[in-house]
Amino acid sequence: MKIAFLTPEYPHAKTGASGGIGTSIRNLALGLTAEGCSVRVLVYAQKEEGIFDDSGICIQQIRNIKCKGLSWYLTRKKLENIINTLYRQQQIDLVEAPDWTGITSFVSPQKCPVVIRLNGSDTYFCHLDQRPVKWVNRFHEKKALKNADGLLSVSQFTADLTNTVFGLNKKFTIIPNSIAVDAFSSDDSNTRNKYTILYFGSLIRKKGLLELPFIFNAVVAKNPKAQLLLVGRDVPDIISGNASTWEMMQGLFTAEAQANVRYLGSVPYENIKTHIDEAAVCVFPTFAEALPVSWIEAMAMQKPIVASNIGWATEVIDDGVNGFLIHPTNHDLYADTIVKVLENESLQKELGMQARKKVTQKFSITPIAQQSLVFYKKVLER
Repeated sequence: MKIAFLTPEYPHAKTGASGGIGTSIRNLALGLTAEGCSVRVLVYAQKEEGIFDDSGICIQQIRNIKCKGLSWYLTRKKLENIINTLYRQQQIDLVEAPDWTGITSFVSPQKCPVVIRLNGSDTYFCHLDQRPVKWVNRFHEKKALKNADGLLSVSQFTADLTNTVFGLNKKFTIIPNSIAVDAFSSDDSNTRNKYTILYFGSLIRKKGLLELPFIFNAVVAKNPKAQLLLVGRDVPDIISGNASTWEMMQGLFTAEAQANVRYLGSVPYENIKTHIDEAAVCVFPTFAEALPVSWIEAMAMQKPIVASNIGWATEVIDDGVNGFLIHPTNHDLYADTIVKVLENESLQKELGMQARKKVTQKFSITPIAQQSLVFYKKVLER
């Protein structure tokens, strides 16, 4: 089978910065190539046009069309033409796209079959953030969902909430994100700092980064040796208009806590594993996700996790078994749980062992690629 993925991001030096969607696409693409599929990734919003190979995956870079007031329309039509030309030339059998901004809203379903996999639309995240959504994004996202030939979601929570926010009653097949489990194994030879708490991901309000200072203040009050390491891109705050979430965070730490905080900024993707391995516990106090790859990566490396208890979380972590789930605004309970894990190495090991077991059983690349392939075949049969 010949499968294309349409995406605004992909984790490669030539294509620029990437988040969870790009990582999940690459993981799935590698799994599908291992199953004998031909995979092409169409990456739009690029600085230049180009095609290159990444571990057997064909990466096609696409520039957006710049035209005041018409860029969104002309770019969508350009993508439609590229997809349908590839389909007509029998280079692809179908295309999968994320729900974000409804990029496939103008791709005719009568030509190349289109599958949408929910990773969280703008409408979805605005609902979770309790802020208004741009009408144009909501329009395109709903249109793309209604036109799609097949619908997937990375979590049941995301599927249910998507139906609610768009007033739809669509049936979604649930296939979660995946990782190459063997690539995220812990190295026992590493020297670990038993007091290090790691957060990795974008520094942004919706991921609870304005709650984390208050949580860490309470942690340091109970254990002054605790260290907080932050790794990820600093993002402007959409609500306040501040250009830096990190700048906003710094004013929320106590002097004692601030002295124990290090922020590394963005680091190469391959270096993330080292930071995970050296940490004692990973924290994700987020308010808005679909099914976060970062959690799965940390779990695969046998790290105890203290994460948000909102929505999707129970589809990843079994509270008290392979991690802990607490609401991000419950600062004291969140801090108490972190301290409990930091000060109990046997608990760390048990949580970590159970976490890797969960990832191996549910989020490994091979079974997820096989499930996706079965779904694609059903779409093509229809």
